[in-house]
Amino acid sequence: MEEIAHYTPLGFSDRVALFFTKGMRFFADTFFKKRYGHRAVVLETVAGVPGMVAGMWTHLTSLRSMKVGYGPKIRVLLAEAENERMHLMTFIEVAKPNMFERYLVLIAQAIFWNFFFIIYVFFPRTAHRIVGYFEEEAVYSYTEYLKEIDEGRIENVPAPQIAIDYWKLEPSATLRDVVIAVRNDEAHHRDTNHQFASDYDKA
Repeated sequence: MEEIAHYTPLGFSDRVALFFTKGMRFFADTFFKKRYGHRAVVLETVAGVPGMVAGMWTHLTSLRSMKVGYGPKIRVLLAEAENERMHLMTFIEVAKPNMFERYLVLIAQAIFWNFFFIIYVFFPRTAHRIVGYFEEEAVYSYTEYLKEIDEGRIENVPAPQIAIDYWKLEPSATLRDVVIAVRNDEAHHRDTNHQFASDYDKA
């Protein structure tokens, strides 16, 4: 099983990031409980925002400063956004969200986009730490999702074709294989964003 790693907060900024993340976790747990497929649809919509916002702002920063050196970070952030988008497309096929949940997605994305943009412009270190903690919670949630599948409380249905194509899974792949692949992605995003946050301490 994927280790549920945790970055211990070191200062006020980190504690704010962790507090905010735990608040979001409380909302998700209260609203979705163990409906992990539907939880994934809404949360992956939000998860697709930070990489795009951060990548766009870093791109504009490079243009304004007329300096090179931003390219690798931009590519990583935009790839992260695309990866999260594919998570969403996959779980739409799995969970078949109803109309209410689709509207919830629109509202959550609109609010979080503006919130995260402001945070990233003025407090980029905190923004990356928030994403790192978000991804810690995502790894935990997908681990719980996997447990529900393994213990038979969620049916291990065949993997959607979109997931088989994206992760290059076996044709016989199941939901369990998809959850493992997604969890591995989230663990990578967790480590990447915690590192981006820590890089500001070296500047």
